[in-house]
Parts: sequence; structure tokens; C-alpha cells
Amino acid sequence: MRDRLIFSPWLALAPALTIVSVLLGASLVYGVAQSWGLMSGLEQETLSLRAYSDLFTGQGIAGREFWGSLAFSLWVSAASTLISAACALFVAVWLSERRAIDSTATFALNWNLAFPHLVWAVMLLLLLSQSGLLARWAASFGLVDQPAAFPVLVRDTFGIGIILGYIGKEVPFLTLLVISVLRTQPEGYKLVAENLGASRWQRIRYVTLPLVAPSLLAGALLVFAFIFSSYEAPALLGVNSPRMLSVLALRFFNDPDLRARADGMAISLVITVITLLVAWVSLWKGENNE
Repeated sequence: MRDRLIFSPWLALAPALTIVSVLLGASLVYGVAQSWGLMSGLEQETLSLRAYSDLFTGQGIAGREFWGSLAFSLWVSAASTLISAACALFVAVWLSERRAIDSTATFALNWNLAFPHLVWAVMLLLLLSQSGLLARWAASFGLVDQPAAFPVLVRDTFGIGIILGYIGKEVPFLTLLVISVLRTQPEGYKLVAENLGASRWQRIRYVTLPLVAPSLLAGALLVFAFIFSSYEAPALLGVNSPRMLSVLALRFFNDPDLRARADGMAISLVITVITLLVAWVSLWKGENNE
């Protein structure tokens, strides 16, 4: 019993978990208190759920934007995650089929991960905006009359620019995840399927996909949670309406009217609850697949 306690992984993680728990717990308590209207500078002395009531009933400035921003955040997160997962599966299988999973391929994928999301978003803005490089090249080659006639790919109402930004960052991450699973699988599965007459598509569908699906699903859920709660790319590549919940929350948190800060904190806590729920589902799926 004593040896089990000494070599327990929870004991080894205790210092880091303590720091994270204290910081996260203090932030949550602070956020909940402010969302209830308890903050310095206001004369309110009693708890109030007005911010949550306004959000969920569509009242007030924040409430009128909340449901549209929630739908837009879910759309961007879901579209980015699904497309990234599909592309990652295709790239990983393509590399695996050609025996091209080597240091060069992994270096190319890791090279993309070295850039922060903000830097990647700035690059897309300079490249895809109507005054960016592609627009100017298209105008110089006569493909469009002028750069302003270039298709709107960033800062658009459908979130195409945000989705493209996240696809460019999350495909390498999920590809590396799938490749790590494929590297641990014996070649016997594919050889048996091939000897039994399975086509390439059948080998992918009945052998490769079931092997990587649990890890890919868990990774995709974490990507969804990250995109849903992130701020940099939506703030840079998005528009004022509709905007993602993270951008909306900061807008009210920085409002000169301190009473609007409760709305910003309430939106932030909604983001936190949804993110933790998705992370819990990812952890639960991972445990069930072990």
C-alpha cells in the first residue's frame, strides 16, 4: 500500500494539479462573483442573476447578440473540426499507404505547429484579404478587375476566414495524432485484408478507420473545445456581427459601463461550461476505448 502511494501518478502530478486548481478555482470564483454583479465600483450588495436571465431570454444588448453568437461559434467550431479531422485522416492514410511517414513528413507537420494561432491568422489576413497578396496578384494577371473585386475570404459573415485559419493549424495536429496511432499498429491487419481480396477503400474503411477512430474522435473533441473558446483568430479574421462568444464576452468585459461586465463574465462562464463538457466527453470516450 505504501509503495503504491509513493509511485502513484497522482502524487507525482500533485504539485502541478495544485497550482492549476488554485488558479482555475480562483478565476472561476472571481468570474461567478462578477457575473452575479458583485464587483467594486457598484453599489449592488445582493446577488443577482440578471446577466444570465438577459442572456437566455434575449433581453438587453448582450442578450440580443447571445444566441446568434452561440450559433455562429458552434458553426465555426463544428465546421473547422470536421473538415480538419477529414483532411487529417486523408493525409495520414496517404502518407501511410506510400510508406512516407518519416522524419521529413513529421518535420513538415511540426513546422506548422510552431507558429502561434495569432501569427497564422495575420498571415492569412495578409494573404487572403481583398487588399492582400492574392488579390493583388489576381488583379495583376487580369483575373479580377481590381483587388477589391477579389472574393471575400476573410472578415466575412460566414466565418470562412476563421474556419480556414483553424483548418490550417489543426490539420497538422490531428494528422500527427493519427500517424502516431498508425505507427503502433502491426502491418498484419492490412496484409490479411489484402490477401482476403479487400480493395484499398475497403482496407481503409474496415481496418484503418476503426483503428484510428477513437484517438481521432478524442482529438477532434479537444480541437472543438479549443476553437469554441479561442479569441485571437475570431477577433482578427471575423466581423462585428456575427461574432464568436469569446469576442462578444471581451467586448462587454471591456465596456466602460461596469454593469456590462457582468454580461461579459456570464458569457465567459457559458463558454467555460460548454468547453469543460466537451473535454469531459473526450476524456470519457478515451477511457471507454482503452
